[in-house]
Formats: sequence, structure tokens, C-alpha cells
Amino acid sequence: MNTAAFVSLGAYFILMMLIGLYAYRKSTSDVSEYMLGGRKLHPAVGALSAGASDMSGWMLMGLPGAVFVSGYSAAWIAIGLVIGAYFNYRLVAPRLRVYTELSEDAITIPDFFEKRFKDRTRALRILSSVVIVIFFTLYTSSGVVAGGKLFEASFGLDYTLGLFVTAGVVVAYTLFGGFLAVSLTDFVQGCIMFIALVLVPVVAITSLGGFDATHAAVMASPPASVADAPSRVNFFSWFQGMTLIGIISAASWGLGYFGQPHIIVRFMAIRSLKDIAAARYIGMSWMIVTVTGAVAVGIAGVAYVNGHNLNSELTDPETIFILFSQVLFHPLISGFLLAAILAAIMSTISSQLLVSSSSLTEDFYKTFLRKEASQKELVLIGRLSVLAVSLVAIFLAFDRSSNILSLVSYAWAGFGAAFGPLILLSLFWRGISRDGALAGMITGAVTVLVWLYAPITIGGVALSDTIYAIVPGFFFSLIVTVLVSLMRGAPEPKVQEEFDEMMEAMTAVKQPLF
Repeated sequence: MNTAAFVSLGAYFILMMLIGLYAYRKSTSDVSEYMLGGRKLHPAVGALSAGASDMSGWMLMGLPGAVFVSGYSAAWIAIGLVIGAYFNYRLVAPRLRVYTELSEDAITIPDFFEKRFKDRTRALRILSSVVIVIFFTLYTSSGVVAGGKLFEASFGLDYTLGLFVTAGVVVAYTLFGGFLAVSLTDFVQGCIMFIALVLVPVVAITSLGGFDATHAAVMASPPASVADAPSRVNFFSWFQGMTLIGIISAASWGLGYFGQPHIIVRFMAIRSLKDIAAARYIGMSWMIVTVTGAVAVGIAGVAYVNGHNLNSELTDPETIFILFSQVLFHPLISGFLLAAILAAIMSTISSQLLVSSSSLTEDFYKTFLRKEASQKELVLIGRLSVLAVSLVAIFLAFDRSSNILSLVSYAWAGFGAAFGPLILLSLFWRGISRDGALAGMITGAVTVLVWLYAPITIGGVALSDTIYAIVPGFFFSLIVTVLVSLMRGAPEPKVQEEFDEMMEAMTAVKQPLF
């Protein structure tokens, strides 16, 4: 990597820091601004911020790598995510935007749960905060791992140094600029990702001679560096090596959207209910294009690596996008494309750090330690929390062998199962009770942990290898929440009255079908 590429990356880092400085001056006077931007987010910023923080390094590294190895069958995850994202915008976004403001201006997900159910025991707040901090620390570490791999593969730098560089820049602008900095940098990063995931597959396929030539090259032979690559005869089959359970497992990633705090918090921050539809149009268009581009990168990668005998240079399939950036483009453009990977990584890390920070600040420090803490003090604690979570995530990321997609899948399943059913039922069902919410959350989180780590097998196969943990976790949580709510009787009248107010506010604003 020569000087020109470093210049591009350097310019990107400077831009991120300038945005952080701007946000520091504009929206960090109190904890509501620091954690939620004062609910003034433009729909375009909200949509791209949600998309960029959602996809992370998985979009440019994990998904292309999976498609490189397994073909179209690996794209079932992408299909499930697109469907899940759409229903997240349709079902969760408008109601959550209204309800969190009605619920005494709740600014965190645990805060919303407590106020939604008038939970005087604080059990919902405590448990949901613990879930957020544990799973987000794991999730953040996946982003740091991606950053370490990027610097190692692109610059030949030490993996550990890459961890600190990636985390250091993100922590700087997140710590000082808060939610506005995270959202604005996400918007810029989302634009960079969009351009990169259109540019790279188009240039790669063109260099191979078009779609037909690319198809022929893919069919020629499997990459020598991947011992378990499928037969190229079936590489373009959506069902190669897939069972019905396998397809359900992959597509079920879409269920996770309803419970991802770093995504749904964007809905809470959009400036008005009327802007939700615009955010949906922008967000879904962005997502469909970028996911398609990521799949195309993996397909074109197989053809290019085989056609140019680059198997020895591609030791990790998850770095195929990096390889393309180095061999197909001028160094200045290469730097821009590497910045796109950093953008994907950083946008997710910053969002997760901020949500973890807000939970530690609002749901632990203010609630249990310093109820009378000033706004200035809470902002300071929020910044210190960002630093603390990032250090733990870096420590977890020291394991060089960590697989990005695996780390993301664990955290995604945990949030989806613990929060997904609860979010949906709390927004759509008048009869959900506090006890039902608590029981469902515990059931979802415990089911995922047991599914992932318990030494239990079915026919000699580990639970985690039978079906994705989010499937049993989500549905067990849903069933338990409903059953316990029905057995424990109707919630208190004040809770039901607030739900009715939310429904009235929703019917006053018509949302377009798509």
C-alpha cells in the first residue's frame, strides 16, 4: 500500500474527527442530547445511520467471504435481513417513535421497558441493561476484530496494532460527540459503503469480461485455498448443501431486527412520525443495493482468484473485498475502498458503544448510584462508559482466530430473542404485563446462551449446529411472554391508558404501504 492510499485513509480519519468535533459543540449539553440527539434526526441521516450501524464489517467482509466459499446458498442470510429490516421499519419504527416520547420521554430501551410497564421494582431495567452490556461488548469486539484483520491484510501491520487504531478513532469521536456524532458519521459512512459496493463488483465483473465470462470462470474450479468449497456445478444454486432447517436458520436472521437496540434507537431519534416513511424508503433502497453488491463481490471473487492464480494470496475468504481494492484500483481509490470497510466497521462499533454507554449511565449510574446527578456529570459518565466498554471489547478481540460472522451471530441472536418479542408485543398488545415481559426476556436470553454453549447434542450434533439459536430463543420468549401475561391478569389501568394514547396518535398519521 503506497502513500496515495494512506492519504485517502488519512483524509477519512480527519473527516470523522471533524464531525465528532462539530457534534461536540452542537449537542452534548445534556444527557438527552448526548444519548439521543434531542430527537431531531433527519430521516435520511436516521435511515443511513441505522443501515450503516446494522451492517458493520459483515457487509464488506463477512458476507462476501461466505458467498466466496458457499455460493448463493450463503445469501439466504441477506434475504432474511432485507425482509426483517422492512418489517422493522413498518412495525416497530412508527410505534416506537411515538411510544417512547409518550412514556415520559424514554431515551434508552431499558428506560422504555420500565416506563412502558410502570415497573416499580426496576427489574426490567436492570435485566435489559445487563443483556445490552454483555451482548454489545461481544458485538463490539467483532467490529474490532474486523479492523485488526483489515490493517493486517491491507498494510501488513500487526493485528493488535490494527485493533487499537480502529478502536481509537471510533472512541474519540463517539466519546466527545455522542449520538449526533455517531449518526452523522454513520450517514457519511453509509454513503461511502454504498459507492464501494456498487463500484467494486461492477469493475470486477467488467474486468472479467462480463457476467457470462464471470459465470464460466466460477464454474472452472474451486479456489485451492478453501478445502471445503462446494462443487462449482452447484455454486449458483440457492439450495446447494442447504436443508430446510438450514434455510430457516439463515433467513431467521431477519427476526433479530426487532430487538437490536443500536438500530431501533434510530427510530426513537427521528424528528417526527411523518418522517418515518421517508426513512423507510431511503433505508430499504440503500440496503437492497448494498447487500446485492456484497453478494456480487463474493461471486466475482471466485472468478478473479481462479483466473489470476491468486489462491496463495487469499488466505482468508473474508478479505476478498480487500484483495479487489488492491489489485483493481489506483492507490487513491484503494484507500477510499479501504475506508469503506473502516466505515462499515466504525459505524457499528460507535453505535454499540453509545448504546452500552447510555445503558450504563441512565440505567445503572443515574438510577442506582446518583439519582440527583447533574446533566454535566451524566455526560461525563457516558464518556467514561464508552471508554470502558471499548477496552473490554479490545481485550476480547485479541484472539486473532475470531470469526467475524460467528461473533456477530451470537450477539444478534441474543438481542433478537431477548428483546424482539418483547418490543413487538409491547407496541401491539394491550394485554402484555410486566411479569410476562420479564419472563419472556429471561427465556429468550437463556435459551440463546444454552443453545450456543451447553454441552447438549441431538443425534451427535451440537444444538448450535442444528438450527440458529435465534429461532428457538425468539419463539420460546414469545410464547412465555404471552402465557405469563395471560396467567398474571391484565396490566394496571394506567399502562393500558397509555397504550390507547399511542394507538390514537398512530391512527392520526397515515403511513404509506411500502
